[in-house]
Amino acid sequence: MGLSPRAPGIALAAALGLLSMPTRAEAPGPAPSAASAAPAVQPPDAPSRPWYAGTWTFKLENDLFGGTDQFYTAGWQFSWRSPDYEPPRVIRWLTDLGLQLLPSGTPRWGLSFGQQIYTPEDTLLNPPDPNDRPYAGYLYGALTVSSYNARDYGALELQLGVVGPSALGEQVQNNLHDFLNIDRAYGWDSQLKDELAFNLGYTRLWRYNYRFNRADPDSLQYGIVPGVTAAIGNADIFGSAGVMVRFGRNLDADFGPPRIRPGLAGSGHFDPHGQSGWYVFGGVEGRLIAHDIFLDGNTWRESPSVDKKNAVADFTIGAAYILPWGRLTYTHVIRTTEFNGQGDTFQFGSISLTARF
Repeated sequence: MGLSPRAPGIALAAALGLLSMPTRAEAPGPAPSAASAAPAVQPPDAPSRPWYAGTWTFKLENDLFGGTDQFYTAGWQFSWRSPDYEPPRVIRWLTDLGLQLLPSGTPRWGLSFGQQIYTPEDTLLNPPDPNDRPYAGYLYGALTVSSYNARDYGALELQLGVVGPSALGEQVQNNLHDFLNIDRAYGWDSQLKDELAFNLGYTRLWRYNYRFNRADPDSLQYGIVPGVTAAIGNADIFGSAGVMVRFGRNLDADFGPPRIRPGLAGSGHFDPHGQSGWYVFGGVEGRLIAHDIFLDGNTWRESPSVDKKNAVADFTIGAAYILPWGRLTYTHVIRTTEFNGQGDTFQFGSISLTARF
């Protein structure tokens, strides 16, 4: 376990409109034009009502949900996605550049702030077993630009942060353990050294939804969401592909539940078109990994490391509940072994809460 006891918070605002016909007592006027008489047609990807403060999401991942306290032990992230594409001038050139790599559609930009904590299997040993996963913390901020249409979603994310003692992994984990009156992790003196980290990640998802009864708009739906992800930087270098199968109502509201990388993440935003919905899902993702600083150790300095495996798979199941203003998701992840000597697969859970204002 290792959640932040004082993670940041955030939020808020909304609106609507109408038309009238002249009565017999009113003087006759010119007939309305076809353009003025016809109701405005809203594109299918347009928000169902105006929203001005954007979309806020808090994600929490922890191995506590898998009944353990080891390996990828915790992660949290606050993120915000804009209501429309109006980034500040100072970053617009960068987001405009990113949009060239994404599908045409509705663009958004956003910011994130988060932390990830990694520990060995045995956290009571000091010094820790050199053949076990090294202690490491990662504290970062991210700039994201995304674009989507009814079928296609793409996102480009630039992460900048720090690995090592300055990432505050030891303080967050052990202060929380003290608060909960459980054993501390004693080997943090052997964690990775301080290193500035950067990573560029690219995600592409495709959404295919079908109704069991095509004539009934309230019919249950089923669908698949295949996707690919790639990342490059001194934090990690990998490529992945996966697919999610979903069953429920209002599957058009999103592209799957959001996750913290390197997991294959769904869309940070969602648009329920003023309707509630729900779905259950299952998925699989395979990753080919060329570099992982949390296993390979520091890039330029001597540090603990292990022999990583170059192929890792995630198996996921979960559920999502959607309201016109919010979304709650839970994903349970079973991950195959990541390094030689790791005894078995391990599990963790991922919760996300998203709100539109």
